[in-house]
Amino acid sequence: MIEVILFAVTSFGVGLSGALVPGPMLTVTITDSVKKGAKAGPLVILGHFITEFLLMMALLAGLGWIIGSSTASVIIGIFGGIILIYMGFGLLKSENKLSNIQLDKEQKHGSIVAGVITSISNPYFFIWWASVGCAFMYKGLELAGIVGLLGFIIGHWAADFSWYSFISFFSSRGSKIMSDKTYNLVMKICGAFLAILGIYFMLSVMNII
Repeated sequence: MIEVILFAVTSFGVGLSGALVPGPMLTVTITDSVKKGAKAGPLVILGHFITEFLLMMALLAGLGWIIGSSTASVIIGIFGGIILIYMGFGLLKSENKLSNIQLDKEQKHGSIVAGVITSISNPYFFIWWASVGCAFMYKGLELAGIVGLLGFIIGHWAADFSWYSFISFFSSRGSKIMSDKTYNLVMKICGAFLAILGIYFMLSVMNII
């Protein structure tokens, strides 16, 4: 039992290292939290959890070779890269103001759906699961069967939930702790990172870098 607990703690640390990498989910969490409050973060993560659960089921069903194949890597890298570049340049060109977001209450979809979309649009998500995530998942099964797998899931999801709930709470405070200038800077940095990440994925799958 102690081994499972230690494995869950390790999974938390590894999961947190992945959660800390800026991506589309971070951007959506910040903007949704400003609009809807601190509840947005957990809802975005719920959508992320649903996507991860379905992916884990696919991996356990023996479809890991598809996700890790060279063809899948090219498809994920190119289309995911295009989406990241589009989102990144959109943020870089926009005049990001808290006041504008607070007035814009209408959305095309909810935070849970946003969590799903931002997960599958990020090539890093699939790369992580085809390598680190898959290895930890099977290590948990080898360690203690279903209990070991649950240890990995709990540790990994706890990392995502705690980090994005933290981000959501402070983002929901809006102008109380963040000015329009600071918010615009944060969004510009996120936009630049997304664009660079998208370009990197596209160039890497084309073997240019």
